[in-house]
Amino acid sequence: MKGFWKQLKRSKGWLYIVALVFILLTIATGHFLYILNQFANIENIGRLLVGIVLVFIWILLSYKLLRSLFRRKIKIYLRICIITIIYAIILLMISTTLGKTLDKLGNFSTNKTTYSTSIVTLSTNKAKDLAGLGNQEIGMIKDKKSVDGYEIPKEVIKEKNIKNKVKYYDSYPALLDALLKKKIDFVFLPTNYVVMFQNMEAYEDLDKTTKIIFTQKKEIKNVSKAGKKLTEPFTVLLMGVDSEEEDVRSSAYNGDSLMMITFNPKTLNTTIMSIPRDTYVPIACFANQRKNKITHAAWYGEDCMIKTIEGFTGITIDYYAKINFKGVVKLVDTLGGIDVNVPRGFCEQDSDRNFNNLQCLKAGQQKINGEQALAWARHRKSAGFDDFVRGQNQQEVVKGILNKLKTINSLDMLYKLLDTLGNNMETNMSRDEILSLYNVGKDILLKSKDMPMEDLLSMQKLYISGYDEYIYDYSQIDGHGTGMDLYNFVPYTQSVKEVVNAMKVNLGKVEHKMVKSFAFDVEDEYEEAVIGKGEYSGASVTLLPDFTGSSQSYVQSWAANHGIRVTVKETTGSVIGRVVNQNLPSGMDVDYVSNLTIYVVTSTVDRAPVDEPEEDPIATPTPTPDEEDPVTSPTPTPPTPTDTPDGGDSGDDGLDDILPN
Repeated sequence: MKGFWKQLKRSKGWLYIVALVFILLTIATGHFLYILNQFANIENIGRLLVGIVLVFIWILLSYKLLRSLFRRKIKIYLRICIITIIYAIILLMISTTLGKTLDKLGNFSTNKTTYSTSIVTLSTNKAKDLAGLGNQEIGMIKDKKSVDGYEIPKEVIKEKNIKNKVKYYDSYPALLDALLKKKIDFVFLPTNYVVMFQNMEAYEDLDKTTKIIFTQKKEIKNVSKAGKKLTEPFTVLLMGVDSEEEDVRSSAYNGDSLMMITFNPKTLNTTIMSIPRDTYVPIACFANQRKNKITHAAWYGEDCMIKTIEGFTGITIDYYAKINFKGVVKLVDTLGGIDVNVPRGFCEQDSDRNFNNLQCLKAGQQKINGEQALAWARHRKSAGFDDFVRGQNQQEVVKGILNKLKTINSLDMLYKLLDTLGNNMETNMSRDEILSLYNVGKDILLKSKDMPMEDLLSMQKLYISGYDEYIYDYSQIDGHGTGMDLYNFVPYTQSVKEVVNAMKVNLGKVEHKMVKSFAFDVEDEYEEAVIGKGEYSGASVTLLPDFTGSSQSYVQSWAANHGIRVTVKETTGSVIGRVVNQNLPSGMDVDYVSNLTIYVVTSTVDRAPVDEPEEDPIATPTPTPDEEDPVTSPTPTPPTPTDTPDGGDSGDDGLDDILPN
């Protein structure tokens, strides 16, 4: 041992150099092993073997470096040092590349949601910041569950020491109405309010008539579910973001595009169910889960939307992914375009909804860019296009992207794709859960090497059938609603049951029932069956009729059958016994009607007619104790259409729930 240390002292100069090389080798090896360990559940045996080899090489090179000190031959010493340095640099380059990939995958994941609230006023108001508030009243909604409608405004008032009087409103539409009608000068609204309400005719010009003078954001940590390996059947909810922002994290989510996907990694079968934005369903975050357009669940964020869809389908949603529509354009362009077969020519607006930059395609097999892909997936208004055709076109876009992904053969292209997706997609999947898809993806790529992706992946089409209906948006029970006659898509109960059953079969929750007999005609062209698409009968929602001209007995009988209490008030008219007025507008969902007052002709003698109820027929909700000067939703009046179907959306199927309408 003494001879050993003596020998080292004699090689003191070389010792410092060797020590530095050894440290570099150790750092490179350790970093590589650390990064390798981050790829959990991917090629476990291979990673173990690589780790063993790296440790063996570290021991071997360390021994060679130490031995070179004793041989005192500069050529041998330099050779070992150079080999070790080159090896260490290569290890660091590889581990850095792998680490960069992990970081980019991590960009997809989020464990928090960013909410943003703004103080809004009319564009004609001279106020530019908080100093412009003066002594004017400020409006906000009174729902304490709303982060951006109640929680953040309360924090702003406290932090900024705002002393202005606050008025409380039942809903955002009531708040907007008060602002637009100059009943109040300033209101708290979600920063993305223009996008939230752009599909409601009464608010289509909010970007011109209103402005923001103050904004505050707040991050809320999401309640995480127990992680699972994506080697078992799972569900994903794709939610579309239609925004001018490039970064999905700062983009507004308006609930316009919803697609629920189930995937079975064992069978490689996928079901895709598109949910039209106007679907009339119970909203999880509304008072008493009042029914409304499903898009309005997005007013309360992703969590409310997920709970609403889970309540609608009865299926747990394991993961969600929020996608920026502009990201689809960038994705296709990054791939160098996709190859598709366009059945019919058409022209459509671009991703900015600009008709001055029309995207036109002719029929036939061709390569299309991102703008063209988005336009094709959105179009539905030309002859030969409808919701079902559009759904098929959207799936063709998905297939084109999947087939093009197989051609990635360079790290540079991979990083470009990861950057594009990282900026335009957000998911609650953890990085490890995303990595657990590796084995599934590997199996798919190997099997699809010599065949189109769509031939390997079975994509089952699901279609929600329903009918169009204008429903007066108001609940007499709790006084909530916009007081507007809104277009809704009412799904048929049986269609929903069939669609949900197909998803449960794919998830392995129910057994598939085999069809033991069938009939066909060789002369008929084969048409693929689409689950949920068909002829169904029977309304899924009962609306309050206009009883004007009906008899008192008929109204009382009808009301009794629907659990509604009727109050009769006398009036004069031309026909004894006929109803001439009612306190509630027709078109209300009877589930939200508890009592009805009708005005019946009992005399033709001239006297002061009683055409209106003596007091407000709609009970206003009792304000909560801490609320100042509450303002309720507007009293319903006989409805006129104020909201139109978004292009006739009535049961999409496909990428439209990733892409905008």
